Amino acid sequence: MRFLRAVCLTALLCNAAGCAALSTGQAGEPDYASAAETNLQLGDEALERKDFLQAERYYEHVRTKYPYLDVANEAELKLADLDFAQEHYPEAREKFQSFIKLHPTHAKVDYAAYRAALTHFADIPSDFFLLPPSKEKDQTEVVAALASLNDFVRQYPNSQYVPEAKEKLEETRRRLAEHEMYVANFYARRKRWKAVVQRLEGLLKNYPGTELEADALFNLHAAYLELNEPEQAKQTLQRVIERLPGTPAAERARRMMGS
Repeated sequence: MRFLRAVCLTALLCNAAGCAALSTGQAGEPDYASAAETNLQLGDEALERKDFLQAERYYEHVRTKYPYLDVANEAELKLADLDFAQEHYPEAREKFQSFIKLHPTHAKVDYAAYRAALTHFADIPSDFFLLPPSKEKDQTEVVAALASLNDFVRQYPNSQYVPEAKEKLEETRRRLAEHEMYVANFYARRKRWKAVVQRLEGLLKNYPGTELEADALFNLHAAYLELNEPEQAKQTLQRVIERLPGTPAAERARRMMGS
């Protein structure tokens, strides 16, 4: 009976104070605020201090407790961002893509699309001094990043994230060009000149305008000479002049054609 009176008194006091926070009563659970927006903010604060478990609980509370409010959609995005922050890129990508399908007209759909593309970019091979260079590693995620970023720029040309996406596109193109050059050099050391030509022509076609363009063209010229195709070699020098006008590379090509 004494316990029952204590419970009733606690409930009465809580009601009189307005119950600023709602406890779930479970060990380790946070005290949820009465306002959805406040819970979202508390989740953001937990994420900022890298308390991922608490952040997830706040976001899930908002998503499930207030399903008919726009703040629930915001919580869905936050949960995807939470996975991204923990480098759970496939899970984050799935959540961002699900958001796009469920809320195609939402004001932040471009954000979701951009972040979905970034899950590939963030997962591309990195350079670490104890490991082989990134250009020697599998490029699957780099190819996926290039495709998804291109799709984003095409589908959301007016998005505020387009300039940043274009910068990352240049980075992916450079990385893929470096990989193609690496493979071409691998074949050149083994005197597999047809394979060299195939790789370098692919580099020039698929990733034009990178800083490797001059080297790729001159290496291609050398490969055609090794294949005893002087006309193709000469045309390659002409391509240097046309693609890189006014550069030292173009001047070098002119000298080589005149020799």
